[in-house]
Amino acid sequence: MQEAHPNLPEFQYIKPKTLAEASEFLAAHGDEARPLLGGTDIFVRLRDGIWKDRYLVDVKGLDGTSNIAFDPSVGLVIGAAVTMNQVATFSAVKEHYPALGEAANQVAGYQLRNRATVVGNICNASPAGDTIGACILLKGSLNVHGTEGTRQEPLETFFKGPGKSALKAGDVVTSLHLPIPQKGTVGKYLKLGRNKASDLSIIGLTVVGFPDADTSSGYRMKLALASVAPIPLVVDEVEQILSDEVITEESIAKAAQAAMDACTPIDDVRASARYRKAMVKNLSQKALTEIWEKLEGKSK
Repeated sequence: MQEAHPNLPEFQYIKPKTLAEASEFLAAHGDEARPLLGGTDIFVRLRDGIWKDRYLVDVKGLDGTSNIAFDPSVGLVIGAAVTMNQVATFSAVKEHYPALGEAANQVAGYQLRNRATVVGNICNASPAGDTIGACILLKGSLNVHGTEGTRQEPLETFFKGPGKSALKAGDVVTSLHLPIPQKGTVGKYLKLGRNKASDLSIIGLTVVGFPDADTSSGYRMKLALASVAPIPLVVDEVEQILSDEVITEESIAKAAQAAMDACTPIDDVRASARYRKAMVKNLSQKALTEIWEKLEGKSK
């Protein structure tokens, strides 16, 4: 009889001294090696036989990967090994990037958030990643060290499919950069799961809004969805509708309908596609209304 929770397979733990050493090892061992940050997904997938890695390369502590810092002229830099709890409680995140803080605080349970990292959440390239929507809408980019040097990977083009990204063999993500948000930016993250803790999202919904005098409505609102498409989904139609039309209950309902129409969920053990689509509309209307009310309150 197969064990319900099989043991971890054997693997070798590698602790490089430099990023160059880490990249060289990862490139040389291809599909057999993987960077290790929090390990919350890696060990589960190794245990379940989904991943077959022989080497885990610990990159924590290399070149600022454990640091989080905010500069009013540059923005926020989150090291690859910075945990969800560190991000959620960081004062600059609460003040300037509230949607990210809310999302980080809804990842699984408190103990897991002491290990799980925002960068790991992004690099897994799961369509259900809680923090990904906020990072995309806030124009985030990853700082990557590879065998050919360093580069930046913008998140808007980073995701290629479930579990697939722009990362190549030998790449080590060192940090996430979020620029200074537009003045007056407010945000919201809503998560629908089967329970209030430790479950993957049935739907994850992020909304970011800010005043914009160049739009007909006077505002700009952006919406991203998780768990309803092969990659994290930014619904451009929502931004277009709520920029071009005066924001009312009717235009918000129209934008919520556009969000529902844009998603392509699947049936799985957590929810049916039909249920997901219906809840996308409901949650979109709720979140967009809340953001609108916040923006209106700030402008008065």
